[in-house]
Amino acid sequence: MTKRVVAESCAGAIIDVQDYFLSQIGSRPARNRMEKNLVAFARLLGYFRIPILATLERPVHRKGALPAALKKQLGEAKLFEKDFFDLTKEKKIRDHLARLKKKQIIAAGCETDVCVVQSCLGLLELGYDVFVVEDLLFSSARNVEAALARMKAEGAVLLTYKTLYYELLQAVDGGRHGEAMLARFGPFPEDLPDQAG
Repeated sequence: MTKRVVAESCAGAIIDVQDYFLSQIGSRPARNRMEKNLVAFARLLGYFRIPILATLERPVHRKGALPAALKKQLGEAKLFEKDFFDLTKEKKIRDHLARLKKKQIIAAGCETDVCVVQSCLGLLELGYDVFVVEDLLFSSARNVEAALARMKAEGAVLLTYKTLYYELLQAVDGGRHGEAMLARFGPFPEDLPDQAG
């Protein structure tokens, strides 16, 4: 069965985007690019009124908070600290997701081969359709192919930020920046990039 992203059915999950993990990306330009792309992701979901939750792995005083620009963009989004790799092992997070009454989760963050894969497996077990934005994932490991293959084999859908961007547009107004979208969400932000940098 074909799975498509439907804005009204979605929630976003930004997993463990913290200084400790970002510092392992390597070069400063690569880290800045990932932070910028995650801010664009949050802006995109925000435009379509898709609720977002963000997680921070404990201990936060050692692993760090969200980058300032991402925290500012998320505004009133729910922020949860977690002790488990799998965010669904946290009762507060499970309860929050249940209250949202969404059936699809769009996931991004880190580490691809630990918290992201475990969280996606947990979400799939709970019956969510899971979409993983592959170019918004990162890890200290160089090779995360096995984690991506596992998520896909278990039923997660891998997509790019660009695919997500245009699929959300398609879902709302047949792929146009037309009257229905304008009436529902207001003017589309013209400075919002359509692909990860």
